[in-house]
Amino acid sequence: MSDPIAEGARVVMHYTLNLADGTVADTSRDGEPMDFEVGDGSLDPGLERLLHGLRTGDRVQFSLAPGQAFGDRDPGNVHTMHREEFPPELALEEGVVVGFDTPDGDEVPGTVLEVGEESVRVDFNHPLAGRQLSIDVEIVSVNRKP
Repeated sequence: MSDPIAEGARVVMHYTLNLADGTVADTSRDGEPMDFEVGDGSLDPGLERLLHGLRTGDRVQFSLAPGQAFGDRDPGNVHTMHREEFPPELALEEGVVVGFDTPDGDEVPGTVLEVGEESVRVDFNHPLAGRQLSIDVEIVSVNRKP
């Protein structure tokens, strides 16, 4: 029997993340499984906590309440920006996701909500924040750090 998933474990897993209506929001099933170390920040902490104690070969489905993973929607993360802050060749329309550089050099996505002649409303909340979700995981392997 394999070690259980715990802080610092290296986990390889397949997953399918579904919206409440059954729409697949993301999956690894059409490619390589996800490979991460528990606690390295590559997985939302709310999702990570659900995996603790699972072992190689386990396949489970979890229901996630709004805000349980990806946080709650924060109205303060919706900003109105001047149109001139965007490159003129960028085709801005509702629903387009644009990458923005932070002062630290990281890139964060923002979803365009509304485009006006002089301004653009952008939502910097995670697209799945505040949504009812379910996730189906299959643990391919669990390896503990020596």
